[in-house]
Amino acid sequence: MQGLVLALALALVGGQKQDLEPVFHTGKTYLYGYESSILHGLPGRGLAMAGVRLTCKLEISHLSRSDHLLQIRSPKLEEYNGFWPTDPFSPSSRLTETITACFSQAFKFEYTGGRVGSIFAPEDCPILCTNLVRGILNMLQMTIKKSQNVYEIQEAGIEGVCQTRYIIQDDSKNNRATISKSKDLADCQERAVKNMGMAYIRPCPTCPQKVRNIKGMVTFTYKMKKDDSGALMTSATSKQVYQISPFNEPNGAALVEARQELSLVDIKRTPISAPKTQLQNQGSLRYHFSGELLQMPIPLIRIKNPDFQLRETLRQFVQSNEEGTTKEASAKFLQMVQLFRIVTLDQIEFLWVQFGSDLPYRHWFLSAICAAGAADTFRFLKEKIHDAKLNIWEAAVTLPLAFHFVTPNKQTLQDASAFLTCPQIQKVSMHRVIVYLAYGSMVNKYCAQTPLCPTELLQPLHDLATEATSKGDAKDMALALKAIGNAGEPASIKPILKFLPTFSSAAAALPNRIHVDAVLALRKIARKDLAKVREISLQVFMDNTLAPNVRMVACIVLFETKPALPTVTAMASSLLTEPSLQVASFTYSHMKALAAGRIPQLYNLSSACNIAIKLLSPRLDRMSYRYSKVIHVGDYSSEYQAGAIWRVYLMNSPSSVFPSDIITKVRGYYANTAMDIIEVALRSQSLTKLIRKQNIPFAEYDTYKTLKELGKTLLGWKELPPEDPLVSAYIKVLGQEIAFADIDKDAIQQTMRSLTGSSDWQPVVKKVVAGVQQGISGQWTLPVMVGELQHIIPTAVGLPLQLSLCGTVLAGAAADVDIQISPPLSDNFRPSQLLETNMDICADIKPKAYFHMIAMMGINTQYFQSGLEFHAEFSANTTMKFDARINMKEKNLKIETPPCRQEVELTAVRSEVYAISRNMEEADSEKKSQLLPKEVPSISDQPLQTSERSSRPGSWKQSNTPSVISKGYQQGSEEAHHHSVGGRFYARIFCSKFESLGCSACLSLKSRNSPFLSNTYLHKFVGELEAKIVLKPVHTDADIDTMQLEIQAGSKAASKIIGVASSRSKEEDETSLYEDIQAKLKKILGIENVFKVANKTRHHKKRVRRKDKTAVTDLWAAPSATPVSSSSSSTASSAGGREPGNEHKEDERRHSGKKHGGSRSSSGRRSSSSDVSSASSKICSSSSEDHSGDRHCSDYSNQQAKLPVYRFWFKPAHAQDSGSEVLNSSISSSSSSASDEGNSRAMSQPKFLGDSKPPVLAAVLRAVHRNKPPTGLQLVLYADAQPTRSRIQVFVSSITGSSKWKLCADASVINSDKVSGSLKWGKDCQDYQIATQIATGQFSAYPAMQIKLEWPKVPSVVRTTARWFYSFLPGAVYVLGYSQRQRHGPSHQATLVMALTSPRTCNVVLKLPELTIYDRAIRLPLPFPSSPGTPISTLPSPERNVFSQATLSIIENLKAHCSVFQNTITTFNGVEFSYSMPVNCYHVLVQDCSPELKFLVMMKRLEGSADLTAINVRLASHEVDMYVSNGLIQLKINGVQAPTDVPYTSNSDASMLISSEKEGLSLKAPDYGIDKLYYDGHRLEIQVSFWMTGKTCGICGKYDAEKEREYQMPSGYLAKDAVSFGQSWIISEDPCAGACKLQRKFVKIEKPVAFEKKASKCFSVEPVLRCAEGCSATRTVPVSVGFHCVPADSVLPAEGQTRHDQKPEDVVSAVPAHAACSCRQQPCPP
Repeated sequence: MQGLVLALALALVGGQKQDLEPVFHTGKTYLYGYESSILHGLPGRGLAMAGVRLTCKLEISHLSRSDHLLQIRSPKLEEYNGFWPTDPFSPSSRLTETITACFSQAFKFEYTGGRVGSIFAPEDCPILCTNLVRGILNMLQMTIKKSQNVYEIQEAGIEGVCQTRYIIQDDSKNNRATISKSKDLADCQERAVKNMGMAYIRPCPTCPQKVRNIKGMVTFTYKMKKDDSGALMTSATSKQVYQISPFNEPNGAALVEARQELSLVDIKRTPISAPKTQLQNQGSLRYHFSGELLQMPIPLIRIKNPDFQLRETLRQFVQSNEEGTTKEASAKFLQMVQLFRIVTLDQIEFLWVQFGSDLPYRHWFLSAICAAGAADTFRFLKEKIHDAKLNIWEAAVTLPLAFHFVTPNKQTLQDASAFLTCPQIQKVSMHRVIVYLAYGSMVNKYCAQTPLCPTELLQPLHDLATEATSKGDAKDMALALKAIGNAGEPASIKPILKFLPTFSSAAAALPNRIHVDAVLALRKIARKDLAKVREISLQVFMDNTLAPNVRMVACIVLFETKPALPTVTAMASSLLTEPSLQVASFTYSHMKALAAGRIPQLYNLSSACNIAIKLLSPRLDRMSYRYSKVIHVGDYSSEYQAGAIWRVYLMNSPSSVFPSDIITKVRGYYANTAMDIIEVALRSQSLTKLIRKQNIPFAEYDTYKTLKELGKTLLGWKELPPEDPLVSAYIKVLGQEIAFADIDKDAIQQTMRSLTGSSDWQPVVKKVVAGVQQGISGQWTLPVMVGELQHIIPTAVGLPLQLSLCGTVLAGAAADVDIQISPPLSDNFRPSQLLETNMDICADIKPKAYFHMIAMMGINTQYFQSGLEFHAEFSANTTMKFDARINMKEKNLKIETPPCRQEVELTAVRSEVYAISRNMEEADSEKKSQLLPKEVPSISDQPLQTSERSSRPGSWKQSNTPSVISKGYQQGSEEAHHHSVGGRFYARIFCSKFESLGCSACLSLKSRNSPFLSNTYLHKFVGELEAKIVLKPVHTDADIDTMQLEIQAGSKAASKIIGVASSRSKEEDETSLYEDIQAKLKKILGIENVFKVANKTRHHKKRVRRKDKTAVTDLWAAPSATPVSSSSSSTASSAGGREPGNEHKEDERRHSGKKHGGSRSSSGRRSSSSDVSSASSKICSSSSEDHSGDRHCSDYSNQQAKLPVYRFWFKPAHAQDSGSEVLNSSISSSSSSASDEGNSRAMSQPKFLGDSKPPVLAAVLRAVHRNKPPTGLQLVLYADAQPTRSRIQVFVSSITGSSKWKLCADASVINSDKVSGSLKWGKDCQDYQIATQIATGQFSAYPAMQIKLEWPKVPSVVRTTARWFYSFLPGAVYVLGYSQRQRHGPSHQATLVMALTSPRTCNVVLKLPELTIYDRAIRLPLPFPSSPGTPISTLPSPERNVFSQATLSIIENLKAHCSVFQNTITTFNGVEFSYSMPVNCYHVLVQDCSPELKFLVMMKRLEGSADLTAINVRLASHEVDMYVSNGLIQLKINGVQAPTDVPYTSNSDASMLISSEKEGLSLKAPDYGIDKLYYDGHRLEIQVSFWMTGKTCGICGKYDAEKEREYQMPSGYLAKDAVSFGQSWIISEDPCAGACKLQRKFVKIEKPVAFEKKASKCFSVEPVLRCAEGCSATRTVPVSVGFHCVPADSVLPAEGQTRHDQKPEDVVSAVPAHAACSCRQQPCPP
């Protein structure tokens, strides 16, 4: 037994691991060899890479306890810039000296149990060297668990605290062990990272880690040797890899690879001597960031004397800009920004004294100051603005830029708060708005870095809100809320709630727009306190007492908080009982847009909305344009993890037909981050006042006073609050509101007063004209750094890996403009005199723009740079030098400009990628390698020779028209593909030469990239890319002196063309008669040849028709003597051979043959089908009367339901054959085409308008040569406008006469239902042709419009483009949800038919040569009634064409109509209900409820008749009575009988017309808001103007589209039924003096009521009609009334003093309301 115990004890001891942590013994020095390297580039051999390598000797010695010393010996730094792996590292001696100096002293570090503690370094040691030491010591960091060989642990390292996996392999036999550990650098809790310029990019914390575009890992391998004294680390290696994929492509990633090797060389017995100087504690192993943020991704600058360097850089900068070297200017600008970040405030002041007064230097100086973003530069700007050293516009530009780029810290925030109280800022409203908004954004950036935002930073904004509220200043309230919204801190929630009526009763009196701004201010706060903002926005959304637009904005904010499914379904449930259709339509539309989204960050919200919309009624999806909507356009690529959405929020208000609030925003998504790119909002109110007749004193009229008194009799009635015209807008960039403006009448006058000192507009015009006459001369340049982004992470070797992006824009213009006006204008001229002057303009304008973007991936420190650098440039440069003469009286414009004399690069885009190596010690020896090696092309070693198209100089030949030259044509393109390494070089030039104009335009495309390695976007951008457009001069025998463009309008247009021709031929007589002038024009323009060729072509086509493959409508051909019939066309077409799609047609013929009796001829089948169609038309004759398409006969509807919509044929409105077919299956397409062609030819009129009309416009573009006649083009425009027909013809031809190239365009209105047009060009306008025709008619018994496009012959480039577009069409049709079918049709024809099936839906059929696209019931954005007009509207004249009628129909439909006939009432909102009016009681049918109180229309039912009514209209000082007496319509005006057969017109400021119409009278008073009122004794119809939207009240409703709130009583409450609603608008009269004996009284429930288990008595909250005292009811009607209940023992005031209308409603009960009274004994005074 004892032996067994001993054996187990020995086994247990042997099974335990010895300690594997490295041990450094006291008194010994461990000598290691160390080598680290880092390389940047693309994966693959033979590509350029950049990197550095550090080799040195390490000495490690143990001092005492945990203290150790590290001495670095013989460091050597080498740079790599070349093609891997063939090129070697090159030593950098001077940089090695710098590194050696900082490693001269020893470093101390704490090390216990394999873990590195604090690190101590010399005080003057640069942070770069300290971080390199961290990289070395990071290899010593290990955490050993004695009981496990495989485990995971959170371990600290140079990159932060990351999840680390260990694997230990113990070789106990050899006393050796191998330790491996690995880290996923994306799985770190406390990651060492530094970002700059990314405050507006929001990461997605819930998105999966696998889709990140930066992935990194690091592995370590340790070799350990064990002995009795501990473990000794003999070697260690590490490998770190970062994979960076800009486009999130698996195969498109750049690599950063870092390696470390540590190997034991020797162990010495002599320890390292302790350092003599005091060492400073530099913290732990975690990487420290310091100077990297100061270094931009630009060439390093060796800073010795910063102020001197700034002076020299500024001078070079201005010189480079003047010379036009924009690339050098951009580089110098970035150097200035870098230097301004280093200099002190005193040095900046010294430079300002030198350059601040010099204008060219001043702009560059201020721009660089703003972009620097340092504390001193920000304070400098504050002082200059405070001292008024900057003008208004300079301050307006520099303020937003300075606040945007400044680094937020305590010092800069203190300076920023000083801006808020600066007197110069307070003086200018624009500056004040900019500063407050920018301050809020600055607070947001600062607080994003800290968990708790100091309240003192928000206090200035809260104080502004409090002060504005106390003063009632709405503009300052809006400014405070917008600034608070920019700050986005939860501490501002309480101040915001004070502006919302839901949470503060005092806020109800604030303007509506303040409520909207308060809700919008919560958007950014949701990023920090999501739950609170969601709770607030949900309460605001549910509050029915708020304005609809406030609730809709709350809906936007609520969905931006990404609510969960319960919240979304709660919103959907509330919509089922939502009283506001505006809110319901908007919310449903928003849910539907979100449900269709594909953004990963919104997946949960999308699925919740998808479920919620299933709970709602589909009718919300069919709401008209009148209701609010959300338009959503967006897409997301899962492959590239990038996408964008564009949303438009359209919010309508009750007082506007069109949207009053529009918010549009664009948001981008990239690699699990989101950014609001731009947001623009426009808000308007009461703009209709601006289009109305002004200065009408409505308040002085009797009607105004009458309505004021009437309002007192209607319980609870209040007029609408006044609204001043206002337009407000704001713009947000990157989620921050940068500007907003409220434009009202006062703002406009204030702006004009600040510009001219007067609020009148005429001084503004005079001031502008005076400035123009003085001329414009100067040079303007604006350099701006548009952005700077930096993302810095540490590498294992201790060097920072920087991903940075920087962009600059240089925009400028040089102008010298001299303007002379004759005759000279006097000081007190009228603006209308400008129309009778001559103006000579001599201008030389040179605008230019340059954009430069630099992106870098690599090491970027203040000592050296190494990595990949990407440069992208865009430049645009042009020169506009011209002399212009404008004769306003003669309608003549003449412009002269010099020809193209030198090569000009108009625009260019270039990009290139380099592997760069730079170091501070050798700043002039930059190493730069193109990423792809330059190799000799394998196809040809000869340079490319540009061959350009040319023609004989001196004239415009037949082919001398602008043409694009492409591959395969000999006219002159060049294309080269060099395939030395898989075809990576591509070059192509497209040129178009204009010899007669002396210039040629060339598009040059070049690329040298690496998609042959991997077909990814990254490899396509890597290399060199260039695209540019160049304008080159063309040298000919006759040089061009000048280019002239002359435009002549009016009666002298013909003489201008003749004058041009006469300059070539002097024997022409310029004083001919009119007929001779027209003959000359025809000869000059070559019109005779055009029509002769057209006639020949027409007759030729008639003879060879049997050989035509397609039937083409020749809109220029003369009409045939005998029009071709449909049957003959069909026979000829059938005999001529098969057409495209013949097989399909044969199938249809067989189908027709079976249907109509077997084998028949084509004409026989046509006749039978016509008979069937005729019979069908007779049976369904009623459908032609129903223009809305809602009523059809059952037989035809059944026939429709069985056939797809594309099987029907379009029947023109003026078809010659009334029995033409309707079904596609009845005829063949060939016969239809022939029939259409015959009709088209019969209709067309090929006459030349110049035979009867002079030209209305002539234009001549010519090049004036030195020793030869001018060359160029001339254009002539003819127009013939007639009541029923109109026509326009345009001819373009050469002015030389020898060229037969021409362009002819013709557009005409053939009749009231057809419009046609054609475009021809080529030799005598016969080479190419495009024709179109638009016609109205019938399609499947519905009114329809057909658009037909034919292209008999077009250029090859058009055909190529069309084929490319056609290839995408089927997929696009599928995505959009339309149906499609492969059907062969005419090969050169496309037809679109749109049939109106209802005012809001249409069927669409698009027939293409090989594809038919169709769909039914497509929703229309606007209602389009098929019956033009309405019964009470003025119908268009029958002579007017259908297109004008359609426009008028839409306009008429926008206006509101209310009608009363017998007991049926239809309101403005289209709600129809039944109500029997009590006899002799006037009802308020409609009245103006705006503060103007312009009109009142009352109506009553006459006694003794069931349907006769009388109306009373109050307008201004007029009281109009219309009634029926003895069967005749009677009219009284102000109590005086007036004849009905003579129109009556008022003489007041606002017009009114009363006239007879049909069997009644009509009243028109558009200035009052009544477009038309029609009365015939039985029917009353009222149409009000669209600007009365939301401003009416009465039985006709509010005209606000809120149908759910139609029964709104004068008190604002909703009636329970139609009877209560109608009776609430009865006008009470004195029962002793008036005929109406009904009075309003509050009633109570007579029977005992038990409410809340207590005996109660209940009183109505609304009065009920009761007969007056002394009268008894002869007829009653039941009405539903709400009651308020109180305890039975309560003591109430007297009944007459009781007011229950403001009490809550407890129960609802039906009570009888009196409708007729019988009065026998009334207590009336004598």
